[in-house]
Amino acid sequence: MERGTSVSRRTAIVVGGGIGGMAAAVALIRIGWQVEVLERATAFGEVGAGLSLWPNGLRALDALGVGEQVRAHALVETKTGIRDVSGRWLSQTDTRELGRRHGPLVMIHRAHLLDILREAVPAASLRKETEVTQVVQAGSGTSQVEVEHTHGVSRADLLVGADGIHSTVRRSLWPQAAEPRYAGYTAWRLIADTDRPLSAGGETWGRGERVGIAPLPDGRVYFFGVANTLPGQRSPGRELDEMRRRFSSWHAPIPDLLAAASEDTVMRHDIYELPPLSTYVAGRTALLGDAAHAMTPNMGQGAIQALEDAVTLAALLASKPRVESALAAYDQQRRPRTQLIAGRSHRIGSVAQWSSAPASTLRNWLLRLTPSSSMLNALGPVLTWQPPAPAHEAS
Repeated sequence: MERGTSVSRRTAIVVGGGIGGMAAAVALIRIGWQVEVLERATAFGEVGAGLSLWPNGLRALDALGVGEQVRAHALVETKTGIRDVSGRWLSQTDTRELGRRHGPLVMIHRAHLLDILREAVPAASLRKETEVTQVVQAGSGTSQVEVEHTHGVSRADLLVGADGIHSTVRRSLWPQAAEPRYAGYTAWRLIADTDRPLSAGGETWGRGERVGIAPLPDGRVYFFGVANTLPGQRSPGRELDEMRRRFSSWHAPIPDLLAAASEDTVMRHDIYELPPLSTYVAGRTALLGDAAHAMTPNMGQGAIQALEDAVTLAALLASKPRVESALAAYDQQRRPRTQLIAGRSHRIGSVAQWSSAPASTLRNWLLRLTPSSSMLNALGPVLTWQPPAPAHEAS
């Protein structure tokens, strides 16, 4: 506790109401902080897409007190891996051994996860349609940070920038940081209805193209497609046609899922990543999630690392005597781990998107030769993360 300051009166502003920002709000409230969440959108919500929650993510959600609620809305994956375009398995994840070592891998709708987190935050703490325009660091004689936004000015003891890859907080306080860079490929995502539940998910790797399938708890299927393209290319009103052109000749059930999909469910985003930052903190401000370490989705760890960030930040704030010392420890703990995972995700994406015939043939051959145990061993350093020791929770 800082001298002369009651823990119950400590205040924080969280910029961004997505999964990372809401997780930060939950974590801070649980240690007795008063929190204000600023979200520029007209509502707190997530677009329709699936989300893989690996065991480290479930542990973070347990630390936030919502793990059981999430499990109630999630589906345990029982068969997943990588196939070629004919449907032959190149590599299968031993989900039973994964569960034995680390815990289950589950799928959930992103909107359901955000709803669970949002319900753990008092409605009075949530301010939608509030766009941050400027951040002013604490100056001499004050221990607060000031945030200017569309409805005025907010001040707090701590600012958490959880406002995504194009973070206003980062641009305000890290003006020399490199801009996000294009990863070289675009992605389509949709939720498809299916006549019968699927028993297996996973990815299919082609030449410069990929497809991913994941059953959801409600019987629908999360489907994504990835292709090497120049940035900014779009087919307004015809994105589903583009997906069908690229992927309808691939193995079942890909053609049937695309045939059952509708254009209004398709989302397309070019994939960008954030070059490594030299620090995640500045004064009394901490970056979290994509604002700090936006990574490609190839390891399914983007949202999970934001959850880890939130849990770690709150634990350190509860255990350190000063905000600045807690933020220094947060940067020391989180930056090496998240940047290591981001680098691995980038490399996996590069290999997965190889487009030449000799390279993709060699890749597929090597995948078939690699034991499932080796895959699990490689994931170990990521999945074995444990939340910091529990700190005091507000009554």
